[in-house]
Amino acid sequence: MTQNEAQVAKLRKALSTSNSSARLRAALTAGTYPDPEYVDVLIEQSATEPDFFVRDMLTWALTRHDGNVTVDQLLRELGSAVPQARSQSLHTLSKIGDRRAWPAITADLLRDSDDEVARAAWRAAVALVPDGDRTGLAEALASQFGRGDGEVQLSLSRAFAALGPAATGVLERATSDRDPAVQTHAIATQRLIDDPDLGFAAAVDAARREIALIDAPVAAE
Repeated sequence: MTQNEAQVAKLRKALSTSNSSARLRAALTAGTYPDPEYVDVLIEQSATEPDFFVRDMLTWALTRHDGNVTVDQLLRELGSAVPQARSQSLHTLSKIGDRRAWPAITADLLRDSDDEVARAAWRAAVALVPDGDRTGLAEALASQFGRGDGEVQLSLSRAFAALGPAATGVLERATSDRDPAVQTHAIATQRLIDDPDLGFAAAVDAARREIALIDAPVAAE
């Protein structure tokens, strides 16, 4: 076994320990002293790592490696049957910021049945989208209005906010959608964009009141 192979084996062993602090230190070391041979091990661990802070450190470690090595390997993970492999790869790609990854953010990923994968896809998409594709991305994201719980909906609202003026027309149309869940989410998103300090729950409540007023019968004079 060469010295490099021994280092890779050492990293793999450290990341397989049951002690999350030890795994965190191993990921930190791999990022502090990057080596192309570490990339596969870091990506494999990202797909199964149960601890949020360790996953975050694995992402940081991967961003410390040469993008020419990491991006292609991360892109392959987007087709994994393991949801966490897809979501973590999307998250890491968004942090690397290499626009070569943009074509891989497909409509299927934006609509992924796993909420965490979809949320990661939304974040990655707005981070990587070229200026000329921003409105098209907004159109694709609009199909997800009304999806999921408050955390999921807030992620989509933030994605629309990040798209800026290119998403304005798409958002305005969604505020008149016939589906109450879609309409409420879209109006809440518009309120959050207008007032970033407004909490999401308050924005949803305000949206519901607005819709109730629109739907209220007009009193006869």
